Amino acid sequence: MMNVLAIEGYYGGSHRAFLDGWTACSGHAWTLLTLPPNKWKWRMRHGAITFARQVERLAGEGGRWDVLFCSDMLNLAEFVGLVGESAQRLPRVVYFHENQLTYPVRVESERDYQYVMTNLTTCLAAEAVWFNSAFHRDEFLGAMGAFLKRMPDNRPLDAVDTIAARSEVHPPGIEAFAPRGPRRPGPLHILWAARWEHDKNPEDFFAAMKILKEKGIDFRLSVIGERFRDVPEVFAWAKGYFAQHIVRWGFQESRDAYRTALCEADVVVSTANHEFFGITIVEAIAAGAMPVLPKRLAYPEIISVLDPTSPQDHFYNGTIDDLAGRLADFSRKLAAGGAGEACGLLAERTMAQYGWAHLGPTMDSALTRQIA
Repeated sequence: MMNVLAIEGYYGGSHRAFLDGWTACSGHAWTLLTLPPNKWKWRMRHGAITFARQVERLAGEGGRWDVLFCSDMLNLAEFVGLVGESAQRLPRVVYFHENQLTYPVRVESERDYQYVMTNLTTCLAAEAVWFNSAFHRDEFLGAMGAFLKRMPDNRPLDAVDTIAARSEVHPPGIEAFAPRGPRRPGPLHILWAARWEHDKNPEDFFAAMKILKEKGIDFRLSVIGERFRDVPEVFAWAKGYFAQHIVRWGFQESRDAYRTALCEADVVVSTANHEFFGITIVEAIAAGAMPVLPKRLAYPEIISVLDPTSPQDHFYNGTIDDLAGRLADFSRKLAAGGAGEACGLLAERTMAQYGWAHLGPTMDSALTRQIA
């Protein structure tokens, strides 16, 4: 057993779920230092100072650790320069839930490249760099190479190879889902559970739903997910247009309500143009929903693990018409009494692959290797 010092500057959402899930099943002893999930830019600016002071206080009280684990929200290079020698000497592992170079922005001029450089120096200050998907790793490294070539001089192009050599892929785990009970009678229940932002491409999703409605195909609809200040206009239109189909609408305030929404769905849909992993999709599959996904982003690597024999069954070609057609086919299959067995098998495989009972020990071992 090791003593792990874990630092999370944005302890909320997927970042919190990741740490809570792992530490709950870990065989190591953890010291967690966290900050509330507010103002992420300020968290990245002051986190190194704030956490260095906290670590020094704990070290003065006798705190000792074997390894440091942090997320991409910490400026690790600054932290190492500010903290005392005992913490400086710890092997360092950073986990990238997202990155500030390829995280989607509406206009590229909105991107602050200082945070990109923070991600870069954090990688270089770590012995190991963990990504939540191979897609995320490859996209980040490719974009970083292109970014560094834009520098006017002193381009550290070899940094990309250095980071690649330190990189590992460790997907986040999920909580266990109880076996699904009897399906509620009624038409196909479609779930869309992404953030209400443009990079999740809600326009295509609702356009496909409109095709189903115009063809007279009945369905139930749950549109959940976190919403922010600037909500795409299509949501206001969709709430009225699909009013008679809506079962759930908007962010689910409790974890129980969220899990219930997943368990109610027959099919979970993504139209995302960007996704580093897709934890909600994985959770929905574990809850018993059949995935209908675009063949891009991290989805192919997820599905290839869950259904290596017929992965094509879960993808549409990226067009609105094909998405609508796949959903119409699934509606007919469901009405004929099919699809239930396949959903159950996928749910079992998802828990076996992505449940914390499997991933927790795997990550424990990976962390132990850093000391060696």
